Amino acid sequence: AARLLRRPAPGDPPAEVAARVRWETAPDALADAALVVECGPERMDVKERILRTLDAACGPDTVLASCTSAIPVEILAGHTGRPDRVLATHFMNPAHLKDAVEVVRGPRTSEESLATVLALLDAIGKRAHLVRDSPGFVSNRVLMPMINDAAARVEEGTADAETVDLVFTDCFGHAMGPLRTADLIGLDTVLDSLVVLRETTGDPRFEPTALLRGLVERGHRGRKSGRGFHTYGTR
Repeated sequence: AARLLRRPAPGDPPAEVAARVRWETAPDALADAALVVECGPERMDVKERILRTLDAACGPDTVLASCTSAIPVEILAGHTGRPDRVLATHFMNPAHLKDAVEVVRGPRTSEESLATVLALLDAIGKRAHLVRDSPGFVSNRVLMPMINDAAARVEEGTADAETVDLVFTDCFGHAMGPLRTADLIGLDTVLDSLVVLRETTGDPRFEPTALLRGLVERGHRGRKSGRGFHTYGTR
């Protein structure tokens, strides 16, 4: 965990980086954008609202890249009038430290749109891994049931959260166990992703555990709230 969460090496002076950022709140400011990356919560109703707003505000050639971690691209594209210009760029958490991005091409995504996104990712030093459209893609189709199963082992009393994670780090050599990974992602995001996967696949493996639901309901959302499956220091 310490290796993954260390501070990055110094790069450009912060003031220079900040000067390249323009802050806007009006969607119309994106009218001339070549590419817009959508990073709303992992809930279908929220994604739909954002994408409809972007579709109306952006020019006809703008590519819309969603940071969805579970919702199929074809569903998202259906909320726009430009399905050929919609795809997913699933940045791995923490995105500022991990250089890999899961790129998901929908069935109607054009070669031009894909090339635009791949060129951008290459320019910012990210490695793109292209996968086909499917609920949860590769990463979360595998990771989310593992997190859910790990939570179930705690729920049934097989082991506490610390021990579950130690099995993965000490026995399997993982950098971080599944429950600390969930805390890093955010338990609310994990819950939303599981709900999406349950709805889109019908697979009961994705039914969120009562333990996970209870933690989120009590405001324990992981590292960002100071407590999840584990307890963290003052933020």
